Amino acid sequence: MNTSDQISLLLNGVVTCNTERELKVKLENRKPLKIKAGFDPTSPDLHLGHLVQLQKLKTFQDLGHEVTFLVGDFTASIGDPTGKSTTRPPLSTEQITANAETYKAQVFKILNPAKTKIRFNQEWMKSLSSSDWIKLASRFTVAQLLERKDFQSRLEQGSPLSLHEILYPIVQAYDSVILQSDVEIGGTDQLFNLMRGRDLQEALGQSPQVVLTLPLLVGLDGIEKMSKSLGNAIGFSEDADSQFAKTMSISDSTMWAWLPLLTAKSIGEIEALKKTHPMDVKKDLARTIVTFFHPQAEADAAQERWIKRFSNKLTDEVPEYPLPPSLEEKPLVRLLLDRGLVDSKKSAERLIEQGAVSLNETKISDPRIKVKLHVGDHYLVRVGKLKIEKWIIK
Repeated sequence: MNTSDQISLLLNGVVTCNTERELKVKLENRKPLKIKAGFDPTSPDLHLGHLVQLQKLKTFQDLGHEVTFLVGDFTASIGDPTGKSTTRPPLSTEQITANAETYKAQVFKILNPAKTKIRFNQEWMKSLSSSDWIKLASRFTVAQLLERKDFQSRLEQGSPLSLHEILYPIVQAYDSVILQSDVEIGGTDQLFNLMRGRDLQEALGQSPQVVLTLPLLVGLDGIEKMSKSLGNAIGFSEDADSQFAKTMSISDSTMWAWLPLLTAKSIGEIEALKKTHPMDVKKDLARTIVTFFHPQAEADAAQERWIKRFSNKLTDEVPEYPLPPSLEEKPLVRLLLDRGLVDSKKSAERLIEQGAVSLNETKISDPRIKVKLHVGDHYLVRVGKLKIEKWIIK
């Protein structure tokens, strides 16, 4: 693959690249690049939020570059303050060690174990003497470190900012020096820390790493970024049924946010999917997610079990109405109007935009949605709080 094609592939989905020109130069040297991404073992499980970065690491790996999965067992004892309004409670050594061991097993669900280096930054950080720390800290100014927006916000609000938190970006930067990183990958909330790695490498005579940031994956709640501590995550080690069901529980807007980050679908393909029923799109996404961690057969079985459990919820008390099958998908707005569930097309569109219409317990937000009318399909339709009926295609 030529350099231009590599860059196009590697920058797909990337938010920030510092810099594309430097990446091009490094790739043109025709030697494997050293790619680094760090993960602090602050919880026992990796989750889908980590998958976004791991997939980018795999892309580099598939192109023949050297990937290092860095377990931040030392930085975890500090706690990355990114986005936090308060000092994070420190983890015990026992907790960190136990979590780190689970990471080693889980990461190989995505990366090739024969081509992946796993390193722990405790290896070099624990051997630094007091004078080494002073020399390392002398490479940064207080003003430079306080440029972090979250640090500034806490100072302005009068919230505590501990000295050890300011050391976090220095440690992460030093990791890049030790690993002689050519490229470092992280979330958008990591940009400040990643850029400090460039600064330190250059100050110590190394070629500065290229920095790539990727979007943060929103969690199951559709609000906060995915986090095990917030209880809004899907973990790598969860069973297929749990992963499938959790994916089916997300809102439509969250689903559309996940698709470009967790699948290989192009923007054009995703736009085309918006013309189909979101339930079908969500099922496909759920199967895709499950197959990252389990065999395809388990993903298919998880879907069948979910459908069976869901179908049992369609109680006999809900009135049923037969609809004739059709080879073409029908606009939901037209079906609601034909069934007398709305007074007009505009009324249907308004109710959908307000989130007052759902199919099979999934809220619909796009008035352009079309519905498949295949023999055997059924839909539990809710309009507002009082109108509910079951459509049976036969």
